[in-house]
Amino acid sequence: MRIAIVTDRSRMDFLPSEEAIQEDEQKRRTVEQVQEILADHYDCIALTADDEIISRLRAEKIDLVFNLCNGLRGDSKIAQLPAMLEFANIAYSGSAVVGHTLAINKLLSLQMFQAAGIPTPRFAAVYSLADLDDLNMDFPIIVKPNDEGSSRGIHQDSLIFDRDSLRKKVAEELELYQPPILLNEFIEGREFTIGVVGNGDAIEVLPIQELDLSALPEELSKFYSFEVKTYYKEKTIYHLPASLTAAEQDLIAKTAIRAYQALMLRDYGRVDIRVKDGIPYVLEINSLPGLQKGRSSLWRMAEAKPGLGYAGLVLRIVSTALKRYGKL
Repeated sequence: MRIAIVTDRSRMDFLPSEEAIQEDEQKRRTVEQVQEILADHYDCIALTADDEIISRLRAEKIDLVFNLCNGLRGDSKIAQLPAMLEFANIAYSGSAVVGHTLAINKLLSLQMFQAAGIPTPRFAAVYSLADLDDLNMDFPIIVKPNDEGSSRGIHQDSLIFDRDSLRKKVAEELELYQPPILLNEFIEGREFTIGVVGNGDAIEVLPIQELDLSALPEELSKFYSFEVKTYYKEKTIYHLPASLTAAEQDLIAKTAIRAYQALMLRDYGRVDIRVKDGIPYVLEINSLPGLQKGRSSLWRMAEAKPGLGYAGLVLRIVSTALKRYGKL
């Protein structure tokens, strides 16, 4: 069995920023860590996605692509490599074109949750500043790029408390990202991260993680912004497993699975939920969550599950994908 780990070129060429630098480094480390695990069980190489990727995969006689590509440009960039692989009839891990497209487009995913009766915060799509004139939402409001990965483009100043600040922030976002810009009413409540692995009747929820930001400096807003993830990691407390009653755990897990299935995800994903007044609100889903050892939520959750661990999670993703293709 020959596996190729495929990841993106540097993001700095397309969106020069500190976020891009951090993301490039995380991807580099993740590839090294995943390859180290897979090399003990498979013939494994690492490749960078470019215009010749299909030819290279065929030349290398690859049986499965371990997909780590978020994509660089376009409305559904995270779905581009899966689309190319499907066209070329090359097996790959993770969600397919539809799942990635729905998950990366926050507006579409929220609409899908709403249609499926899954609680989610009130939201609005903004294509121009004129759309703010008749806005009927309660503050505070989170301002997000619509088609970027989970937490990407979300900074401390993305949490808005008044209309003047909202107008200024949206104007900045429209300059940096393509419309629409997404607005979400901010849910005050406990925040949980749920790892989901598997397909069909074999879907499993990993130990639920609670994100505790109570130790952050007082001047910072208590949500998982780029600044918190980058500069205040040591102030972020992860309760794993989260302190929940059996009923609360069951409700959160079932809500996460419903959201995962509503977007037609497969193999693995990560669901972000905030609970207010006993209601679990799905904030968003990451269809290609980070796998970096020592940093990512899925790594922590896998390590907290007896008998699994980080290596077990990576191998589980591969075996789950191979089963879908009838290769195992």
